[in-house]
Amino acid sequence: MSSSMSGAPARRPVFDDKEDVTFDHFQILRAIGKGSFGKVCIVQKRDTEKMYAMKYMSKQQCIERDEVRNVFRELEILQEIEHVFLVNLWYSFQDEEDMFMVVDLLLGGDLRYHLQQNVQFSEDTVRLYICEMALALDYLRSQHIIHRDVKPDNILLDEQGHAHLTDFNIATIIKDGERATALAGTKPYMAPEIFQSFVNGGTGYSFEVDWWSVGVMAYELLRGWRPYDIHSSDAMESLVQLFSTVSVQYVPSWSKEMVALLRKLLTVNPRHRVSSLQDMKETPWLANVLWDDLSKKKVEPGFVPNKGRLHCDPTFELEEMILESRPLHKKKKRLAKNRSRDSSRDSPQSLLTVNPRHRVSSLQDMKETPWLANVLWDDLSKKKVEPGFVPNKGRLHCDPTFELEEMILESRPLHKKKKRLAKNRSRDSSRDSPQSENDYLQDCLDAIQQDFVIFNREKLRRSQDPTREALPAPEAGDVDGEALADGEDASPALPVCGSICPSAGSS
Repeated sequence: MSSSMSGAPARRPVFDDKEDVTFDHFQILRAIGKGSFGKVCIVQKRDTEKMYAMKYMSKQQCIERDEVRNVFRELEILQEIEHVFLVNLWYSFQDEEDMFMVVDLLLGGDLRYHLQQNVQFSEDTVRLYICEMALALDYLRSQHIIHRDVKPDNILLDEQGHAHLTDFNIATIIKDGERATALAGTKPYMAPEIFQSFVNGGTGYSFEVDWWSVGVMAYELLRGWRPYDIHSSDAMESLVQLFSTVSVQYVPSWSKEMVALLRKLLTVNPRHRVSSLQDMKETPWLANVLWDDLSKKKVEPGFVPNKGRLHCDPTFELEEMILESRPLHKKKKRLAKNRSRDSSRDSPQSLLTVNPRHRVSSLQDMKETPWLANVLWDDLSKKKVEPGFVPNKGRLHCDPTFELEEMILESRPLHKKKKRLAKNRSRDSSRDSPQSENDYLQDCLDAIQQDFVIFNREKLRRSQDPTREALPAPEAGDVDGEALADGEDASPALPVCGSICPSAGSS
């Protein structure tokens, strides 16, 4: 009797330690999130049974949206960093269609989700988030990294309620003495000096911008809305004026010590802003924080997400299973079919097809076939021959969900075609070579295939410490999960397709 029939546990697959980790090493469990050109699902590594979140990005969409450089920069940064309050990268790899990042799986949802669920965050809970983000930002500064997109959407909770910063898609690396100048971030969370630098051509900005974002986030968690009424459509000039004329309103019932810290985080002048771990430790509201215990996750959070439920939008799974044209759970079969088709194109098998000279391939050939001998071709050309099947009148003969998909879920919806084509024509006209669009796309795909850097933190740790037997697994309980995100901008010395795939500019 087989082991499966006898009820014996299935054996784990064994992979060669020398081979690269690929898509085949993971079991796909469910979709849990999406960004502008990437999606996220929960996966389990087949040999270790550890749970992770896997972000996968379509190469073609990245090329079409000039996002290749951003993806490569995010990978470059994530491969060099690791911290207890970051969402850490474990593996990166690629196949013909997608680029993959496998990261820590955090089961508690992001802070944006909990805000939308009307969670009332206490001062003590927000204080812990501020401190955990302070440790994360202090570490990033030691690595010369400005995150540039700190916001509730990019802070994920683990099952115990600890906060972790994710999404380095628009992060930048600056050397000592350098300053960033690019307009990057999410407007409601961007520091005043970013807008001032863009509008007035100032000296740029530095690490202080991330601490401003922490202040905005903390205020929003406590009050339910942000300290400034800023929207993505607001003009830059009006925002520069806003920060010099509008004062932040604080709730009278809030503790004076907490308000004092928020004021320092939301100071318009970056030179006077709390913007380092040492600054934070010297504020009265954080005087009693046990920073060493906090760095080891020994401080108990005030808010713990409910276990056993999914802390994300459940429609992500429905969209992946039903509406996605190339769903991840069918990737293995699809790629095998594509590879078989590609290998057959140049093989002798394709030379043995029916001789096209003997094929019916003209109207005259059709007229001479016995089955069509009695067709009245002249009447037929004038639509005088009555069809045997007539569709019912007065009803829609198509899937009614197509309209919903087109308006909401389609990555290139028809109602935005005019704007999209104008952008594409502008991009095409800027190219020096007369390449066809397909040639250009293939050149970019080839460049990505060549330049993509695979990564395996598990193997890296073993090489650094040969005595290490097992890794501390990403915390995994019930099958829930998390998301990541997307962005802009560039950093030096990135292995990317260069002139073939232009992308966003400087830091």
